[in-house]
Amino acid sequence: MDSASFVTTFVTLMIVMDPLALAPLFLALTRGMVTARRRKIAIRACLTSAALLCVFALMGEAVLGFIGISMPAFRIAGGILLFLTALDMLFDRRTKRREDQVDADDHDDPSIFPLAIPLIAGPGAIATVILLAGQQSDAVGMTWVLGIMFLVLTLVFISFLGAGLLERALGKTGINVVTRVLGMLLAALAVQFVLDGLRGFGLAG
Repeated sequence: MDSASFVTTFVTLMIVMDPLALAPLFLALTRGMVTARRRKIAIRACLTSAALLCVFALMGEAVLGFIGISMPAFRIAGGILLFLTALDMLFDRRTKRREDQVDADDHDDPSIFPLAIPLIAGPGAIATVILLAGQQSDAVGMTWVLGIMFLVLTLVFISFLGAGLLERALGKTGINVVTRVLGMLLAALAVQFVLDGLRGFGLAG
């Protein structure tokens, strides 16, 4: 994997998983809990997400082939899904939905649901790892994708541990600005996925 592919993979996963936006939601889900318990919940949520995303990265394309969906078709569908996610970020709809999910599913242990699924390893993240893994032609490239995925999940974990500090440092306005900038970048990456899919069908140069 060259440096450009590394940056593209890292930025795509960072935008889709969005550690910055997850931090205040983690605070809401673990309000009133002691630091030690919050840490355990953060570890369990990130490990569960890592296991789920690894399964889709390693087996996602085989599953698609088994049910008769080509990789170019999935690239187009995934690109459309990511573009819709980008629109949600630009118009602040995704954060509102996540907050509604927090209110609706306020359990004693939110590590598996809704933290791991669907807040961290949601449809956008699953589609993204399948797309990125499908672009690799050898085991080395797949290893890089998995390594970058673990790096981003580590940043998610760090954002959970430092959620309070992050929220105070940026404030609500700062988080909104960063979310919208990331939404613009994700929209451009989503269009690129669609173009790659069309190219696979011979419909784009």
